[in-house]
Amino acid sequence: MSTNVASTNVVPEEPAGPGPVEGSEATHASRALAATRHFRPVLLLVVVLLVYFTIFQSGFMTTANIENMLSGVSVLWVVALGMTFLLLTGGADLSVGANAAMCGIFAAKLLNVGVPGLATVILAVVFGALIGGCINGFLVGSLNLSFFVVTLASMIMLTGVVNLWSGTKTYFIDSPVLNRIGVENTLGLPTTIWIMIVTFVVALYVQQRTYWARDVYATGGSLVAARLSGIRTSSILFSAYALSGACGALGGIITAGRIGAAAPQPDPTLPLQAIAAVLLGGTSLFGGQGGVGGTALGVLFIGILQNGLSLSGVSSYWQQVITGVILVVAVLGDRITVGGGMNRLRARLHARSVAGIA
Repeated sequence: MSTNVASTNVVPEEPAGPGPVEGSEATHASRALAATRHFRPVLLLVVVLLVYFTIFQSGFMTTANIENMLSGVSVLWVVALGMTFLLLTGGADLSVGANAAMCGIFAAKLLNVGVPGLATVILAVVFGALIGGCINGFLVGSLNLSFFVVTLASMIMLTGVVNLWSGTKTYFIDSPVLNRIGVENTLGLPTTIWIMIVTFVVALYVQQRTYWARDVYATGGSLVAARLSGIRTSSILFSAYALSGACGALGGIITAGRIGAAAPQPDPTLPLQAIAAVLLGGTSLFGGQGGVGGTALGVLFIGILQNGLSLSGVSSYWQQVITGVILVVAVLGDRITVGGGMNRLRARLHARSVAGIA
């Protein structure tokens, strides 16, 4: 998929390369403003929703409701951040929900044999990264298989494995660490909100300040061009799918902590909602454009919309319909944006060829 997009589309939402950018303060300001163009529409939608529900729903803008809303989207937040880097490469991970369920059962079994809670969390995240990298990352990056076919097959396979491994039983969890993660407060805020803050800061730092993120953008902009420039695209794809798997595992841990149990049934909507949030945030479906800032806004948009509609008494099925319609509009806008960019590129190349002939 990513090979169909010209390398000139590699325009990160924020500077992807490490180190400061030289130039005047005005240049910094103009570049910062230009970097927001991908997520300006969803930013406007978030502001409109906040104003609307604040005016018409008296219980919306309360501390308890805001905390509940943010905690409710914490799993989607973490998974969508990992999914962002995958979409930047021109791929996606449909198996992240099954991976989350697998790692939840894995954590429950570790706790049952006496492994400490913190060590369980770390091991579960590493386990998720290994699943994502060694299965999806290897097949997509090294064998050049379609990410859609690979991750769909992984989703089906992991769903069967986790049910066989657990005997289709739900494991109840009683761990102080997971309780702290799922339902308790830290420094006056739910721990899930702190996890959202930390994961976003880390993801933003990786995007702005690491060469790995630069290579991710290059891979998504043009896989062939990235290879010709010396980037080890197979390693980039392997690590991107490993990151998605780790984020899915962390999402599974948060879910287990919130409900006090690990269930073998994956959430079939989790990968689709994560992809929806990333696309709503302005990341291109074709790779090479976007970033985690827009993804955060996309998750907040989904959370605010669902929370506000729930307070308004709207059926959850209508919530799904509305979210789906908005996603279609977002993808349509992405196609128009990419198409316009390609047309402008062709026009510039044609103008240069005419000038050369003259």
